[in-house]
Amino acid sequence: MSLVANIHSSAVVGEGTVIEPFATISKNVQIGKNCWIGPNVVIMEDTTIGDNVKIFPGAVIGADPQDLKYKNERTFTEIGDNTTI
Repeated sequence: MSLVANIHSSAVVGEGTVIEPFATISKNVQIGKNCWIGPNVVIMEDTTIGDNVKIFPGAVIGADPQDLKYKNERTFTEIGDNTTI
């Protein structure tokens, strides 16, 4: 039995990036080079992640803002290089 991540066909994943089992990568996601995406991470659509980023297990990136002023506008998330989450 192989353990796999769920990666949308439109996602772009950089060279040397490791995506661990049970991670979910949505459409319109770009992940840079040499990143590590831990198990059970969810990266929602319209997210851009730089190079050398580490995202540890269970993180949810790019979900709807938790702000009472949010009214379903289109949003995006951008994470810079060398970030640890």
